[in-house]
Amino acid sequence: MLENIKAVIFDLDGTLVDSMWMWKSIDMEYLAAKKVSIPEDLEAFQDELEGMGFTETAKFFKERFQIEDSLEEIKETWLLMSREKYCHEVPLKPGALEFLKELKKRKISVGISSSNSRELIAEVLKAHNIEAYFDCITTCCEVPKSKPAPDVYLKTAQGLGAAPEDCLVFEDVPMGILAGKRAGMKVCAIEDAYSKKQERQKRELADWYVQDYLEVLENEAQKGACV
Repeated sequence: MLENIKAVIFDLDGTLVDSMWMWKSIDMEYLAAKKVSIPEDLEAFQDELEGMGFTETAKFFKERFQIEDSLEEIKETWLLMSREKYCHEVPLKPGALEFLKELKKRKISVGISSSNSRELIAEVLKAHNIEAYFDCITTCCEVPKSKPAPDVYLKTAQGLGAAPEDCLVFEDVPMGILAGKRAGMKVCAIEDAYSKKQERQKRELADWYVQDYLEVLENEAQKGACV
């Protein structure tokens, strides 16, 4: 998988950290606090949000639920609601730290392309003491179009100084996988409970599908042993 790869780019939520459950909880708490009826089919509602950037999601909420707060106020509320959970309740995906160490050992550049806010990304990396492993971070708020458009991945690759064809993307949802593929990159889909119902689609879209990063490391170790 890592053969001829010069840069690895991660999505954040559901890919690098196990956090998708948290956002579903925050959506429910936020709407309840605003005395807004929670969508009957919450799963379908969450699917609508897939791939949207942080500001784009705030705009969607404001228009869909006629929320009086400004976009900045909505985002600030979400930041406050999520900060504690991110720092104390959201773990790294199994094997993520070990995989980051392996990439550093191989001198492979590492980036993040996320729909989340830059502030929260920074806090997550700091909470897990992994800031030093990342050479470039890009959010969907910083590019013209969010996922499944390739913009955020292309911008990160540019920041890493790598050609798209030399990049490997790790993603957990179809919209993100599509973004990576449309950028001309190889994509590995990672297992996540939140997107379990989309497993078949993820397998069809991605070049590889893994349970976690321990599986990636094991496969790479086996390849090395066979050389």
